[in-house]
Amino acid sequence: MGIQSQWKLNVGILPKGRRNLISDVEGVTVGHYTLDDGDTQTGVTAVLPHQGNIFRDKVMAACHVINGFGKSMGLLQIEEMGTIETPIILTNTLSAGTAYTALVKHMLKENLDIGHTTGTVNPVICECNDGYINNIRAMRVEESHVWEAIADAKADFAEGAVGAGRGMSCHELNGGIGSASRLVKVDGKDYAVGALLMTNHALSSDLIILGDDVGKNFPPVRKSEKDKGSCIILLATDAPMNERQLRRLCRRAVIGISKTGSFMSNGSGEIAIAFSTANRIPHYSDTTILQRSMLWDENIDEFFRAASEAVEESVLSSLLHAEKITGFQGRELMALSDLLTAQKKT
Repeated sequence: MGIQSQWKLNVGILPKGRRNLISDVEGVTVGHYTLDDGDTQTGVTAVLPHQGNIFRDKVMAACHVINGFGKSMGLLQIEEMGTIETPIILTNTLSAGTAYTALVKHMLKENLDIGHTTGTVNPVICECNDGYINNIRAMRVEESHVWEAIADAKADFAEGAVGAGRGMSCHELNGGIGSASRLVKVDGKDYAVGALLMTNHALSSDLIILGDDVGKNFPPVRKSEKDKGSCIILLATDAPMNERQLRRLCRRAVIGISKTGSFMSNGSGEIAIAFSTANRIPHYSDTTILQRSMLWDENIDEFFRAASEAVEESVLSSLLHAEKITGFQGRELMALSDLLTAQKKT
C-alpha cells in the first residue's frame, strides 16, 4: 500500500516538492529493473543526474563514508575530482562487477572518445547485500538489466521493493528504494533537495517513526541476528553548491538515518553521495578559468535541514511502499504496513 494513500508522514517542517521524490530536482530521473522469480529477488536501479551527456557535462559532487563496510565503486575519484560523470547504478553486492562492466559499455557507446582520444571513465556503482531473501550467489543480474534500468529512467518512478531494492531488508522488514524531497527558498527562489535511499539496515526493535519507538512493540519478525545491512544515500540539489558544500550536505545524512532508529553497526555500510545539477564541469573547455556560482555558507542551514528531513522520510517511505515477499529458501520479509495495520486493530 502506497504511503500517500494510507500513511501520512509529516516529517520535519520544510515544504515538500511536487512529487516528493529526488526527481523534484529538475533533470534527475530514476529507472528500475526488477528480478522477482522465486529464489531470485534482486535487481538494478539507475539514477541519472541530468538528461544530457553526463561524461561531457559532469555534475559537481561529493561523497562521505559514514561506515565503510561496503564495496561501492567510483568513490575515490569523486573524492579527488569532485565530479560525477556517469549514471549512478545501485544493485546487490555480488553484482557490482557486472554493473561496472555494463555501465562502462554504456558510456563507451555514448562517448566514442573515451579511452581513445581522451581518458577513461569513472563509473559509480553502489551496492547492498540482499542475500537474506535473494540467492545472491546465483549472480542473476546481467549487463542487459543495467541497460534496461537506464533506459527506464523517468521522473515518476516506483518506490519500495523494486529494482535494486527488491531484496533489501530495512529494520528486518521489507525495505528497498525510498525517496523524498524538500524545498528551500533563497533570494525569492525555491531550490530542491532530493534524496533517494537503498535501505538494507537496522533492527526492527529499534525502528522509530516520527519520534515514536514503534519497533519496541513489534513481535519478533525473524530470527534474531546482528545488524549486518547497509544504506546507500543519494542526495541531489539544484542549488549552486561546490564539492565542499556537497560534502557537508552528505554528512547530514546520518541525522535522518539515526532519527529512524539506526545506530550504524559494525557490519553496516552507510555511504552518502551528493551532487548539484546547477554546477556543471565540462569535459572539454575552450577556457582555462571556469566561472561557477556558490551558495553563501551563512545561508546553508536550511539545506542541511532539508537533507536530514528528506533522508528520514526516504527510509520510512521505502518501508511503507514495500510489500511482504517470500524468496530464497522460503524466507519471508514482512511489510511494515501490515504490522502497523495489525497494531491499529488491537
